[in-house]
Amino acid sequence: MERSIPPAGSNPTISSPTVPGIAGFIFAGSAGQTEKLEQMVRCMQHERFYTSGTLLDQEFGLAVGWVCHENSYSDCLPIWNERKDVCLVFVGEHFGGASGEESARSLLKLYEESGEKFFGGLNGIFSGFLFDRARRKAVLFNDRYGLSRVYFHETTDGFYFASEAKSLLKVIPALRRLDDQGLGEMFSCGCALQNRSLFAGVRLVPGGSAWVFERGAPVRKGSYFQAAEWERPHARNASEYYALMDETFTGILPQYCQSRQQIGLSLTGGLDSRMILAGAKPAPKTFPCHTFGGMYRDCADVQIARRLAKVSGQPHEVISVTPKFFGQFPELSARSVYYTDGAMDVTGSVELFVNRIVRGMSPVRMTGNYGSEILRSHVAFKPGTLCESIFDATFLPLVRQAAQTYASERTGPSTSFIGFKQVPWHHYARWAVEQSQLVVRSPFLDNELVAAAYLAPSDPATNKALTHRYIADHDRRLAAVPTDRGVVGLNGASTGKLASFWQEFLPRAEYAYDYGMPQWLAKFDRATRHLHFERLFLGRQKFYHFRLWYRDHLANHVKEILLDPRSLGRAYLNRGRVEQIVNAHLRGTGNYTLEIHKLLSAELLQRQLIEEN
Repeated sequence: MERSIPPAGSNPTISSPTVPGIAGFIFAGSAGQTEKLEQMVRCMQHERFYTSGTLLDQEFGLAVGWVCHENSYSDCLPIWNERKDVCLVFVGEHFGGASGEESARSLLKLYEESGEKFFGGLNGIFSGFLFDRARRKAVLFNDRYGLSRVYFHETTDGFYFASEAKSLLKVIPALRRLDDQGLGEMFSCGCALQNRSLFAGVRLVPGGSAWVFERGAPVRKGSYFQAAEWERPHARNASEYYALMDETFTGILPQYCQSRQQIGLSLTGGLDSRMILAGAKPAPKTFPCHTFGGMYRDCADVQIARRLAKVSGQPHEVISVTPKFFGQFPELSARSVYYTDGAMDVTGSVELFVNRIVRGMSPVRMTGNYGSEILRSHVAFKPGTLCESIFDATFLPLVRQAAQTYASERTGPSTSFIGFKQVPWHHYARWAVEQSQLVVRSPFLDNELVAAAYLAPSDPATNKALTHRYIADHDRRLAAVPTDRGVVGLNGASTGKLASFWQEFLPRAEYAYDYGMPQWLAKFDRATRHLHFERLFLGRQKFYHFRLWYRDHLANHVKEILLDPRSLGRAYLNRGRVEQIVNAHLRGTGNYTLEIHKLLSAELLQRQLIEEN
């Protein structure tokens, strides 16, 4: 059966969700709790359009606060039942039928009817705190994947939790030191692993948790969901799985496409956002689309998305990274590290730049994020290959150890690794930056769809072909537009050998000229700088290019931060080698883009959250 979404704003019972943000503690004493809680909440108030609140119960020993976008799903907290003996603080989003402020009250009623089974019925990205005076208990909970992070720390005088680690560091000074193992994993894999954080003594609440607090008793660290519940021994054949995937994805889309506030689709040249557009079937001019672009030329995403929007009758805007970005980079890079507690590196500056613009157009941003990961088993991160000589000899083993830890976590079904490890450990960083500015929605983490993905055929090519088939079955006009890899049609056929070769060559050539430029080629590029070869390659696939930017536009800032004696004196670094690689990159005789990413991010983390908190 074909389904269509109503025009945005036509259903007043659907409201926009909010940026996750809770903080609090369970305490034994009574002195200074109000001030401590307010300090934790203030740490998360990053923008003027945030609202916040607090709740204390001295008798139970409970202090909880929250931050959210104004006029959003959670901008009605705290929510009490009629008897005023059950209170719910829920930040994030739930897709389960009812919504808006009525939805929050319906959730509370559902809890009263079903007890702790309530948590298993939640669907979305969220975290929250439920206080039940009648049963004399409180429950800290989060979504199944743990994407809406909750950090925690236990002391002799209380249990502390927060969506942002900086809130814990603010009120517990002893936590203001880096975790060496987590830092080594960040340098190697781009994120801390195994629910570690970058701060000693601070860990993550695992996804699917419902931790119960009762007065005078230790916390019961239970879970309402385990990945094993979805793991099945046998995949279905392609035909059976396609029927299930088609029905599931088409069935869940309408609730993701409704909001009181304007929804904008982040449209790219790939498959996943196109799959949303095909399945949603929006009426003309009701689903505005936008695409991120660069300053050199219209990249493939822009060119293709413009065609997709045109054939589906939707307005389309290009959000470009302009030269203004260079002047804003010091502020934006610092914020991207600070907002995410160091989970996002300085490249998050670009995400802040473009998403600030999108917010003015569409406060709710629909994306195809996680589509290739969930439906086509794409593993998006792995240990990297930084120049090891930049590390101190005593710290280097921790960087190398990260690869072994990663390998030990890659066991089991790929869908479980992606959904319950890659998503909360790796994808959180970009999600958190985006969520700081607007609401990010993706149907590809819907409970029903992820559960169905466990039944997918094991062959990646088959699953990719099924995605093409879904698009063609629901809108052949969209299927007729080649992807950014030159693939078109029902079966994902190539547009031709020459065109296919060219589409595959361009991203490789751009990568070789940008992030992946070999050291010998960097020297040649410097010698021929006046010829501006970057105009031939850059901007065809990507919309930001830090190798060149660090060398030219951002050179003074890179030098100011990384060659500062404070930075060079960090115990985990080899001072002399860091000076060499930074100077080589700025002279154009070497390519150390990835090293500069990590070094800048680690230094901003140290200065903002350890030294200046």
